[in-house]
Amino acid sequence: MSTETTSSFDLVVIGAGTGGYAAAFRAAQLGMSVALVDRARIGGTCLHWGCIPTKAMLESADLLDRIRHAKDFGIGVGEPTPDLPAIAARRDQIVERMTKGLLSLVRKHKVELIRGEATLRGATTIHVALLDDDGKPAGERVLTSRDTILATGSRTKSLPGLTPDGTRIVTSDHILRSDRAPASLVVVGAGAVGMEFASFYADMGTKVTVLEYAPAVTPLEDAEVAKEMERAFTKRGIAIVTNARFDPAAVTADDDGVRLMVGREGEAPAELRAEQLLVATGRAANTDGVGLETTKAVVERTLVKVDQATMATAEPHLYAIGDIIGGLWLAHVAAHEGINAVSAIAGEEVHTLDYTKMPRATYTRPQIASIGRTQAECERDGIPVKAGKVPFQAIGKAVIHGETGGFAKVLAHAETDEILGIHLIGAHVTELIAEASAAMLFEATAWEVGSAVHPHPTLSEVIGEATLAVAGRSINF
Repeated sequence: MSTETTSSFDLVVIGAGTGGYAAAFRAAQLGMSVALVDRARIGGTCLHWGCIPTKAMLESADLLDRIRHAKDFGIGVGEPTPDLPAIAARRDQIVERMTKGLLSLVRKHKVELIRGEATLRGATTIHVALLDDDGKPAGERVLTSRDTILATGSRTKSLPGLTPDGTRIVTSDHILRSDRAPASLVVVGAGAVGMEFASFYADMGTKVTVLEYAPAVTPLEDAEVAKEMERAFTKRGIAIVTNARFDPAAVTADDDGVRLMVGREGEAPAELRAEQLLVATGRAANTDGVGLETTKAVVERTLVKVDQATMATAEPHLYAIGDIIGGLWLAHVAAHEGINAVSAIAGEEVHTLDYTKMPRATYTRPQIASIGRTQAECERDGIPVKAGKVPFQAIGKAVIHGETGGFAKVLAHAETDEILGIHLIGAHVTELIAEASAAMLFEATAWEVGSAVHPHPTLSEVIGEATLAVAGRSINF
């Protein structure tokens, strides 16, 4: 295959996920000529394998549960049944619609979208093995740039000795493309991904067991949130095993399903069988095979080291963002990193990203949304803290919704009253966390947020009440 004439751009972005396309569009807004390169369709993991399709599925699950409780609202309906192929079709339609939306933005911003495998040859020369719409080889191309942003994302990974086969032992990529629910499912890993799939399949009628190595589910969340989540899942009939221990290499899979011996730490193991086993134990950064060895960029434990303000690597004119730099592996975080990188390239003022002020969301039932430090982190770091906590059962709109489980917990500095963290668990809380994000950006105090008027009746009142509760001033609890 012959190499085409070299094309020059102000900026080449490698990786068209959320961080990559955000960077590309912002650069185009600033007048740069931009090429956006990816081996797959625009949108990356978030749009095609993560955020969007999983939340579409979970929306169907939430509606199914709500219909099951229609009688509580004075509405008589028959027993609803999930239609997995129809749920999958709706999921795929949503993904396709949003993909088309991104392609329209590519045209709007005059970004050149190139499908192919990109490899760095230094910071500003990129070799692209072109691919056609079916992913087959379609020639070669060389791009040169003044600056390059690497945004190659991450991929699913398994435990050592446990090899997914796509049928019995699966990853989120495998199970996401299924249009059927297994009769029974073991989920290994109780982080956001594992818990979301556990929540979905439990609503579909699957017998679900969740195994978590740590002492609590959602181990990165505040301990009280984790305790409430385990209680809620157990109430729904989902079996939870924390401090779980098993030998990944000893897991067996055959036509009858999967078999493993599981026990809590310090206890004798017992046999656990299921139709499928889902490995949800994290992701691996895509830093191999992209040509980083041809640059001065520093890679430690597969992650690229960058300046946390500019996203610059040790190689001049090479920047890195998203999952490949570690931190919080979240789409909205990658987007902000991409915008920071472009701002630095354009000579605009940038500020160091404070990852403690990045919101996090888990779309289980109940949902979790959080930002800032947990109480344990405050205590670990010797930060004097005071807390306010208000349950949703004290909030009129939650009672109207018929969803009163969960609470809001606000942590503030005991001396300055500055908000250190806000932790929510309950219905629709992922829609409430933006207020907390704005409050922490502006270094608000609990008193200031509590003094802001929260309209009644709304779920947002739970944040107002919890911030007031920090000083013992909650009116409704």
